Amino acid sequence: MTDATLRRRLEKLQSILDVAKAMTAERRLDRLLGLVVDEAAKVAEADRCTIFIADRERGELWSKVAHGSGEIRIPLGAGIAGAVAATGETIRIDDAYSDARFNPDVDRASGYRTRNILTVPMRNTKGEVVGVLQALNRRDGAFTAEDEELLGALAGPAASAIENAVLNAEIERLFEGFVQASVVAIEQRDPTTAGHSGRVAVLTCGLARAVEKAPPPAWRGVSFDAAALQQLRYAALLHDFGKVGVREHVLVKADKLHPHELELVRARFDLARATLENARLRARLEGRAEAALAEQARELDALWDVVVASNRPTVLPAEASARLRDAAARTFTDLRGEARPLLTPVELSSLSIPKGSLSDAERREIEGHVTHTFRFLSEIPWTRTLRRIPEIAHGHHEKLDGRGYPRGVPGPEIAIETRMMTISDIYDALTASDRPYKKAMPAEKALDILRDEAKRGQVDAPLLEVFVGAAVWRETVKG
Repeated sequence: MTDATLRRRLEKLQSILDVAKAMTAERRLDRLLGLVVDEAAKVAEADRCTIFIADRERGELWSKVAHGSGEIRIPLGAGIAGAVAATGETIRIDDAYSDARFNPDVDRASGYRTRNILTVPMRNTKGEVVGVLQALNRRDGAFTAEDEELLGALAGPAASAIENAVLNAEIERLFEGFVQASVVAIEQRDPTTAGHSGRVAVLTCGLARAVEKAPPPAWRGVSFDAAALQQLRYAALLHDFGKVGVREHVLVKADKLHPHELELVRARFDLARATLENARLRARLEGRAEAALAEQARELDALWDVVVASNRPTVLPAEASARLRDAAARTFTDLRGEARPLLTPVELSSLSIPKGSLSDAERREIEGHVTHTFRFLSEIPWTRTLRRIPEIAHGHHEKLDGRGYPRGVPGPEIAIETRMMTISDIYDALTASDRPYKKAMPAEKALDILRDEAKRGQVDAPLLEVFVGAAVWRETVKG
């Protein structure tokens, strides 16, 4: 062996070692396959290389990475690559067209002329053939025993790296499936917010990319690689996961009274109305005046209108609050001859909620969903690149002035990922069109509300400027 030949061999061995290290670090299957194919062509000094992965369930070989062609699928055992996959034996052919196993139709279809072929098996750590590495047309003559040895040396670490990448992809699909199933569970509990988690994820990741492109001075140097964006997306998708721990009748409460509570009040008013009508008819029969009773009936109808209007989750006028107290103070005689109030103290308290549909206790229960989210997500054994998901999701209702919930933490303790999610969450909640208790707010008005919160030091003003300036908010606009 000449010095030049020895030096070239050592260079190839060193190259195999270097690429083996690179393959160990690469977890994306497509990039890994491309890396293997390029290195195989260098080691074997081949014109083209193809890597086939064995799919035992389908009984075929497939390749998404092949020099000069797209995806290829062939049956296990068919052709040269299939034979190597089936037997685990290397095949080296000096003249392709003289070998009956070679299929010339491939050349005719592609316009390529195959002269010689070197195909080696790829075995995992258990010795199983998981794929095939094939080199075509050595640039200088036919493939040699040395090429076979070197390509085989590359095939070993490549098989292990590919197996790890496939396993990693399966784990990612598992996480993705779990997250999507969790979102479905959330939305089935509260159908009125369907799509909210997905939109918040789109907006939050869009804001992260915009911040990376044009960071405000306070966030210079911030970057989000693929793993960080995945972590952020999952945190946004799961930020309301804790709603599964909130009682359903509270979670979906659209009006101040639950439907069955309003029906009880309606029945009471109907009974009071019937009692007045009986009294009016009796007065007519007895020749007594009916005017006062008729006036009481009209007043009862007016009070019922106040109850219906007050039950809606709008801001309660002071006049309506006074009229509700009048209704609660008014009594009627039921069929048993007992005096009954038109409104109970609990009903009066619910109808007197100044804004929205929730009582203080119910609001605290709803707000508790954030704590549930953190507790549930903390139980999941996240990977190292996803370990901050519970922390990011936990703070999406916190405010920079420390007046948020559930912990009331100050701004310096709130991560940038959470700050971005807070902006996205507020914007979507304001503009959502599927809430039965409020109308969708125009985008500009929602942005004005966010600007007001930024002025009060509640949300991150520089991040909001990026959200508006880069038109991130448009990413969930239909049409």
